[in-house]
Amino acid sequence: MSDPASRLACSGCGASPPKDEPYPFRCPRAGDDDVDHVLVRSVGPAQVNFTAHAGSGEPFARYREMLHSYHRAISGGLRDADFVDMVERLDGAVAAVEGHGFVATPFQYSESLSRALGFEEGGGVWVKDETHNVSGSHKGRHLMGVLLHLEVARQLGLADRSERPVLAIASCGNAALAAAVVAAAGGWPLRVFVPVDADAGIVARLGDLGAKVVTCPRQPGTAGDPAYAALRAALAAGALPFTCQGNENGLAIEGGETLVYEMVSDLAESGTTLDHVVVQVGGGALASACAQAFAEAVALGALERVPRNHTVQTLGGHPLERAYHRVAQLLPSNPGTEDIEQALRKAATQRSGYMWPWEVEPKSIAGGILDDETYDWLAVVGGMLRSGGRPVVVSEQRLAEALVLGQAAGYRADATGCAGLAGLLELVAGGTVRPDEKVAVLFTGVERQ
Repeated sequence: MSDPASRLACSGCGASPPKDEPYPFRCPRAGDDDVDHVLVRSVGPAQVNFTAHAGSGEPFARYREMLHSYHRAISGGLRDADFVDMVERLDGAVAAVEGHGFVATPFQYSESLSRALGFEEGGGVWVKDETHNVSGSHKGRHLMGVLLHLEVARQLGLADRSERPVLAIASCGNAALAAAVVAAAGGWPLRVFVPVDADAGIVARLGDLGAKVVTCPRQPGTAGDPAYAALRAALAAGALPFTCQGNENGLAIEGGETLVYEMVSDLAESGTTLDHVVVQVGGGALASACAQAFAEAVALGALERVPRNHTVQTLGGHPLERAYHRVAQLLPSNPGTEDIEQALRKAATQRSGYMWPWEVEPKSIAGGILDDETYDWLAVVGGMLRSGGRPVVVSEQRLAEALVLGQAAGYRADATGCAGLAGLLELVAGGTVRPDEKVAVLFTGVERQ
């Protein structure tokens, strides 16, 4: 196997998995130390072409040169056409389960929201609407990216084709549903760990899709998400991480990056430059994908500059905001690039001093972003610091206001899906976002009846 045009390395310790590792999802040195072990994929700008396959309609085929699974396949001897055939076959299987496969979702200027938020000519709100995607959210993108890695490992003979280990995920809703759809399409067994208050309709649908659902009650005196603890136990027993927690599966991030690549392509086509992007955060995979994809687009010359990355959590639980301010305390008053990188390197080796479970059970109408921890916290904090963005914590009143505005503007998003808009409302009210600036929000979860 030749060296691929992309590589994996742990952002915490720098280690890389062996080339013949069939499932290179977690840092090989991850253990009981205090290092923030997360595998990160990087691509060689001189070796990839962002616009090479602009005619492809399926996102994973169109942006295949940005995927580690693609470069692993090519370096292992598969042809470009083989990879595209694999993507189309799996996407067709997703369509057979879901009714449609992965397509580019709308990214458009919203006159209604721009007017409601008081934007002037030259500024405004652009919405990336992921409610049209597989299973009604962006989560399927993350997991389709992982499915491609599983299939490439089988195609290259790195994994036994006769065996399919159990896949496992911890989720309260959208991620679980997306995992069940994608796993069913690929023919993989799936175990889903959910909290006791998981939506009954989603739990029933998970069963219909063949997933084994395990309900995980909170234990008095035990901090952290019990579903995540059960996931960790399952992974230790041999299950594979089919999850959106980047520390458990770093390759879940690049699938989510496809939605930003679509945004970048649309921006380039219209000649638009964003000033800000506002992303709601639970476990952090989406915000991590956004930060990495925008930075890659600039490095590849597809985008002029990175927009300021802002994140949104709720008053009910905001571990990311807490971690951000702890890292920021390491910086001088006017930090330079090296100051930021040095602070991030220090934080990466002392995870428990920056990120730990929220002390009380978080509650909010935006239940999809109530993770006890932000698992991809360091990448997200880095994205904010490097771009000049900041975390925003919003009230339930602000979330309710955003939900009303979003649905009045014609979007089918739920309170979680509209939480980015709630953050934008807060940023506009505080003067961080000016009326003449351009800002993007992501509507990420469909309202289910």
